[in-house]
This record gives sequence, structure tokens and C-alpha cells, in this order.
Amino acid sequence: MARSADWQPDLYTYLDYRAYLRDYYEAAKENTTYMSFRYLSHRAGFKSPNYVKLVMDGDRNLSTKGAGQVARALGLKNEARRFFLDLVRFGQSSDVRERNDAFERIGASQRFRQARRLEQEVFEYLSKWYYPVIREMTARQDFSEDPAWIANQLLPKITPTQASEALDLLLSLGMLQRGEDGALERAEPNLTTGHEVEKLAVGNYHRQMMKLASESIERVESHRRYLSATTICIDAETFEALKERIYEFRERFMEASDSHGEDAMVYQFNLQLFPLNQEIEESS
Repeated sequence: MARSADWQPDLYTYLDYRAYLRDYYEAAKENTTYMSFRYLSHRAGFKSPNYVKLVMDGDRNLSTKGAGQVARALGLKNEARRFFLDLVRFGQSSDVRERNDAFERIGASQRFRQARRLEQEVFEYLSKWYYPVIREMTARQDFSEDPAWIANQLLPKITPTQASEALDLLLSLGMLQRGEDGALERAEPNLTTGHEVEKLAVGNYHRQMMKLASESIERVESHRRYLSATTICIDAETFEALKERIYEFRERFMEASDSHGEDAMVYQFNLQLFPLNQEIEESS
């Protein structure tokens, strides 16, 4: 557990507010004579003496008002209070837009970026559709590192500033590297990040790519795209078998696509298999 100058844990190293509460409580138990679940719940203004413990254990959530009460009980003020409230929104909200907004505010904190740079950068990489596209574009024989050229090549177009920022982040993450000739080339870093950040970012990625696939119906001529959809009725066993076959096909597809002639372009390949009925409940 990271510590600040005194005994309290460093709030800005956390993405899980419940983990912060648990570490705060344990640190207070070790370094003070007054800390107890009853004391903390009472200080936060909750009637139940173990309410904060239930929150720590994931058995209860905090309302906006309750999060503010806990922040006050912990002595969090100004920036720290706002950061804690955003941690609560990020950890609890079922609304994807609200969770994204909360994480963007979390990531805007300089102290968080210093402590958890990787989470912020991986989130940005997966949350902006053109980042992985630009990485793949470096395999083109005519690739130019000029941000204006990159921006103009993308479909839909982006700005040169966005292209320049993408190159900087891809190099920072090790997704791109410079070869012996100094030219940019793809690299394969081993990146790991927190589960909740990865889950949110991957969801952002798929939503964007499915949106681009939908827009391609109007944006791209039919001979330059292939879209197909089939509605089927299958049982659970067949579903698992199909998933395995899709995985095998995807691996063969990736192997077959590893060639880059003079006319190479970056394509997006999507596969979706999802239910259109409610799950059948098992009878007791």
C-alpha cells in the first residue's frame, strides 16, 4: 500500500475506492487509538454502526450524498474530495457514459497520472479508434510519419494534432518503436492494467468499431467492404462449439493477413455473436 507523508494511504494511487477505504481503515487501526467501524460510520453520519464496513466489503453502495459524507469523515477536501467522489462514480455507476466521464476526470489529475500512468494511457489507446489503426498503418510501404499525411489517410479523417498525439502515446506505450533505419515499426509490448479500466476501455473500443462498421455502409463503396449477418437458433452446447471455431478462424485469419504489399491498407475485421433472447431460467 502506498503511503503519503503521514500514515494515510495515498488516495491518488487508487482506482478502487473500496480498496482505499479498507487500506485507510487498516492504517488508522495501526496508527491511532480511536478507529473502529462504529466510529467511522458515526463520523460519516450513518445510523448503522457497520455501514462503512458493508461498503468496504461491496455489500452496500454509496449515494452521492453518502460519498460526500465519507469524504468528510476521512478529512478529504477540495481536489482530494472531488477525486474520491469520481472514484465512487467510476466504481459504482452502471451508466457507461458516466463511468467514462468519471475516469476522464480521474485521469486529468496530475498526481494520478504520475502514479498510474499506464492505466490512463492504455485507456486512451483503446478508447480512440484511430490509435490501433495508426499503429497498423506503419506496416504500409508508403507510410509517412507526417501527422498531416496520417490524418488525411484515415477514414473518417482526424486532425494532424490528434495524429501527432497518437504517435507520441504509441511510442510511450511501446506499441511503436524505431527500427535500425529510424523508421517507425510495430512492437509487441506486454501491457497489463486494472480489470475495471480494461473492461471499460475494451467496451469503448468495440462500441466505436461497431459504429464505424455501421457507417461504412454509406461511407465505403460495396466492392471495398464485406458485411454479413445471420440470425440462427442454437443450444448452449452448439454455442460453445461455434465460439471455439470462430476463435480458430480468427487465428488463421490473422496469419493470412500478415503480408503487406504495395497496395496494403488497414482494414477493421469484426466478428459478433450475441443473444437476441432472454436467458432461459433453469427449472428447480
